[in-house]
Order: sequence, then C-alpha cells, then structure tokens
Amino acid sequence: MLTSQKHALVVSAHSADFVWRAGGAIASHVKQGWKVKVICLSYGERGESAKLWRQTNMTLEKVKSVRQNEAERAANILGSDIEFWDIGDYPLQINNDILFRLVDLYRTLQPEFVLSHSLHDPYNFDHPRAMQLAQEARIIAQAEGHHPGEQVLGAPPIYAFEPHQPEQCQWEPNTFLDISDVWDTKLEAIKCMEGQEHLWEYYTRVAQQRGVQAKRNIGITSKQDIRFAEGYMKLTPSVVSSL
Repeated sequence: MLTSQKHALVVSAHSADFVWRAGGAIASHVKQGWKVKVICLSYGERGESAKLWRQTNMTLEKVKSVRQNEAERAANILGSDIEFWDIGDYPLQINNDILFRLVDLYRTLQPEFVLSHSLHDPYNFDHPRAMQLAQEARIIAQAEGHHPGEQVLGAPPIYAFEPHQPEQCQWEPNTFLDISDVWDTKLEAIKCMEGQEHLWEYYTRVAQQRGVQAKRNIGITSKQDIRFAEGYMKLTPSVVSSL
C-alpha cells in the first residue's frame, strides 16, 4: 500500500539520461519529501558507452555492469529509487509486455507528474520512443476498461526534459525549475557518469544558461537568486482558477 507521500516518475531511455536532464528535479523533490522512481529502460550499452567500448577485452555484459553501477551511485546521491528494465538500446526494444509493465507501475505509484524525453530527436530515436511509451502507458492506465476494478490513473502532467540539441528536436522550454539549492548534489551525481565524462561540463553550462533564463522570467524585482535551473517542456495543459 502506498502512503500519502507524493510520488513522481522519471522514464529514462538510457542509464545516464535521468542524471543530465532531470537530476535537479529529482534531488529537489526528494528534499521536499517526495518519493521519485526512475525507470532506466536500457543501459545505453550500445549507443552511449563509446569510452567503455574503446577498452580492450570489453564485452556487452561488462558495459552493462559498469553503466548500472554508475546509475545506481547517481540515484543514491539524488535520493531516488531506480529500476533497470534492460530492454536493449539502439533501438529500444519496446513491446506490449513493456507497455503494460509501465501501465501497472503508473497505477501502483499514482505519480503526481512524469518526466521523460522530447517527442522528437533526429539524433537519437530511443529518446522519443521512451516518451511515446510514457504517454501511451499513461493513457491506458487511465482507461476504466483496462483491468476493471483497479484504481485508474488520474491525469498527471507530463514534462519533456531537455534534449542534447533542443533546436533540432522541436523542444522549447515553457517551464523552468530552480535547482540552485541542489546543484551540488546534481553535479556529484553527474560525476558518477564516468563513461560520458565529456558531458559533465556541457550540462553544467546548460544549467547555468537555464538559470539565467529562469531569473529573467521571474521579474527584476524578485529577490530569488537563481544560479542553476532545468528547463522542461510541459506537454499537458494546466487547469487553473486564476491567471
């Protein structure tokens, strides 16, 4: 039985994606008392582990083991739960078993919000596939006719976190999350991703840039000092009683 504690769900195509793109959101919500579940659909063992494959006598199982260890250490630092579904990458091997497994997880967790990838990415087809899975599972989990008698899912908002090349992915941030107070935590988690060390500095710059943009969007009279932020593209409408 779930408690009254709020839950959030992150659907990550590969084992490092959740760190670069949503590590701040994870750490921030955990700090506020939330439970955050990260699903790594794959380890990124084929397409995102070039540094490991350049080593001698490397095998697929060795790559997976290293990537899992990196992601587990990062998740521990961020404070999230993590599951590895090991469905294979390049391409992601999504079938109905995986779809319904995620549906079941939606209904069990009843997440308040969901984070996953951009809907388009011409450089990495695994990323939109992960978001499509997250969206389709959400719809099925809302259906009364799917396993009648179970508690159906409500309508948790879905956010697309930032892709590596946003201008090429039809991704525009319409939501900024201030992660200044957890930036050191996110950076520590980033540094667990030793297989992709070349991205550490890149995602530091991204967080700084989004921090500048976030501060400009809260008004010049605000005393909030935003130094680091994450950008998200909210894919579902907001329902409000006032503007």
